Amino acid sequence: MEMDRCFEPYKIIEYGGSAEIEEKKSRFIAHVAAVKSEEEALAFIEARKKQFWDARHNCYAYILGEQPQTMRYSDDGEPAGTAGKPILEVLTGSDIRDAVIVVTRYFGGTLLGTGGLVRAYTKAAQAGLAASGVRTMRYGYAMTVVTDYNGIGRIQYLIAKRGIQADKADYAEQVSVLIHVPYEDKEAVINEITEATAGRSDITVSDPLYYRQE
Repeated sequence: MEMDRCFEPYKIIEYGGSAEIEEKKSRFIAHVAAVKSEEEALAFIEARKKQFWDARHNCYAYILGEQPQTMRYSDDGEPAGTAGKPILEVLTGSDIRDAVIVVTRYFGGTLLGTGGLVRAYTKAAQAGLAASGVRTMRYGYAMTVVTDYNGIGRIQYLIAKRGIQADKADYAEQVSVLIHVPYEDKEAVINEITEATAGRSDITVSDPLYYRQE
């Protein structure tokens, strides 16, 4: 039985970035990546540890799954709760999934204190995300609409008016267009397409899914 509820949108990393900040001569270098599994996340973390082998700390956090299902973090020798958890909170606060952030610290000789560390790791993680490409995922349906050439203009007008995402169109004897529709708009869109084409359209609807919002 189909769930009668809407899942909240979330965000993914389209491409990872990096950024560096400095606090009292300590350098904090953030690297961000999209990952699909714990194995990928751990491999990315290990690669940063090898790259920055001479750094005092390589702290990290990652988050996996649509709900999400998995969240992990490490302070890597910093005082408990001052590094990994703030990095994770940047991810959760941004509604980002399937991502890992590693923040490398080169100690500058001045102790920052717990509050200063939390602020620095938070700022570095935020800077890393700002340097990355982020895309929204929405919960809804993929619809394939097949109609004649008279109907396609009406459908294009309808989806443009609603701001619906059209991802593919094939022009043959008839026209086939693939659109993605938010979960809550399914029935209204089907009714509007049917009315706009006077019933001269065939609509195939997928099971509910997350799709990338352009």
